[in-house]
Amino acid sequence: MLLPSVSDLLFDARLLLREALLLAESLIGAVSGWLDPASRSASQGSSLEWTMVALYLAAMLVLSVYGLHRYQLVYLYYRNRHRAAGEAAERFERLPAITVQLPIYNEQFVVEQLLEAVCRLEYPRELLQIQVLDDSTDETQALARAASERYAALGHPVEYVHRTHRDGFKAGALQAGLDTASGELIAVFDADFQPLPDFLHRTVHHFSDPQVGVVQARWTFLNRDQSVLTRVQAMLLDGHFIFEHGGRARSGRFFNFNGTAGLLRRSMIEDAGGWQHDTLTEDTDLSYRAQLKGWKFVYAQHVEVPSELPADLTAFQIQQARWAKGLIQTARKILPLIFASPLPVKIKLEAFFHLTANLTYPLVVVLSILLLPATIVRFHYGGAGFLLIDIVLFLGTFSSLSTFYLLAQKELSAVGWRRGMVLIPALVATGIGLTITNTRAVLEGLLGVPSPFERTAKYTTDRGLARLARLRYRPPSGLLPLANFAAGSYFACCGVYLAGVGNWATLPFVALFGAGFYLTGGMLLLQACEFRWNGGRAARLGSGEDPAA
Repeated sequence: MLLPSVSDLLFDARLLLREALLLAESLIGAVSGWLDPASRSASQGSSLEWTMVALYLAAMLVLSVYGLHRYQLVYLYYRNRHRAAGEAAERFERLPAITVQLPIYNEQFVVEQLLEAVCRLEYPRELLQIQVLDDSTDETQALARAASERYAALGHPVEYVHRTHRDGFKAGALQAGLDTASGELIAVFDADFQPLPDFLHRTVHHFSDPQVGVVQARWTFLNRDQSVLTRVQAMLLDGHFIFEHGGRARSGRFFNFNGTAGLLRRSMIEDAGGWQHDTLTEDTDLSYRAQLKGWKFVYAQHVEVPSELPADLTAFQIQQARWAKGLIQTARKILPLIFASPLPVKIKLEAFFHLTANLTYPLVVVLSILLLPATIVRFHYGGAGFLLIDIVLFLGTFSSLSTFYLLAQKELSAVGWRRGMVLIPALVATGIGLTITNTRAVLEGLLGVPSPFERTAKYTTDRGLARLARLRYRPPSGLLPLANFAAGSYFACCGVYLAGVGNWATLPFVALFGAGFYLTGGMLLLQACEFRWNGGRAARLGSGEDPAA
């Protein structure tokens, strides 16, 4: 076999280079002609171009439908106001035994305040059992054990249970705790919750109805006013607990136990198949399985349980990505059962909207990618008037956000909507900043890609300890700052083009997307710098040395 000579290789390389240059020249000419309005005929357009426009408008339309669904939840909430759950209609003559489960994992900064709050619960001690279900691998283990022994010595029915593995993560810990649980009712509180002393007395009597399987309380937030980020998170969760839970519960649709701040009937858990860990939202999974079995869920909106919000963006993104992926996993698992059941259509539709709501994040990515080419094509072939379709669809998508969350604030406080109004741009920008992480989570959920249960770091409301806790528990941001800056830059280019062709109507929405990505990238970068600059203090904290040394 003859090997090619050096001259032959050089000749082939020159041919390849010439072909590459010709291809590049043709591409540049095509793009230049595409961007130049005068160079295109108003009556032409390739099938590829109109396919991009069709996909863009389809994505906008689907997003608008999910946006309009928020209005339906608001309507259901107000339409069924008379069906809101209050105090239980009947009361137990003899109180049932209750087991309080506290699943924790590396929560050294909040575990003691959790135990202190739970030990203040007002309930007959002979009917109460408190399980500290500890899967920790750091100093939390010693702190939790010592605190449990201290409160047990004071007469509180506290039991410390430590697993040497994390099989099943939180769901596995809760299921393992049932093996030694003595209560017929199970209360669950995550490490960042501090239930008020009367919590059990205000919820337990709903179980005098033997069909009731769950009573879910409403979360409130101890660090709500800590920062703009925590205020935005509080608004988002207020909307969930007022209109999503309220609208669904009042109208007889299915809603979910939130994994904490609730009371569950043990026989319901067992009847529904127990805690399962094939999704990252084991609480929603169990909720739908139980309601399919006929169990009733009660939403006690008037019962509040204080909690802590994630104090930094990375922790918030991890939490939201876990919820997004878990709901998609639950949708794949549960929706076929829902659709095959004899349930009313209204329940099936609401279950679909609930479990698939996070599909909006990949749709936003599609919308983002197609925004510039679709805008160029429509401007060339339909004129500026064609672009007004964006206004209608954008308003259908985003006006529902402001209405939904401002009305939720109004429900909580007569002046709450006024304070909330100034946060709407930050709320939208924060939602945009979740696009990259949540899209990845949703795609993993759709494709069945497994992942571990990634906890949300809890930092305590003490500002000094919280800063040290962030340095200790904050995971790295990786390439997320760069990805968000790149997305922001893309929208900046889109904005420049829109301004150049005079499409001022769409420009504010594009600017909002760009700002959301830039702000997210900037915050992640600042947090990464803080971690890098102060990493030594976190290391000393972990080794027990004086962090101020």
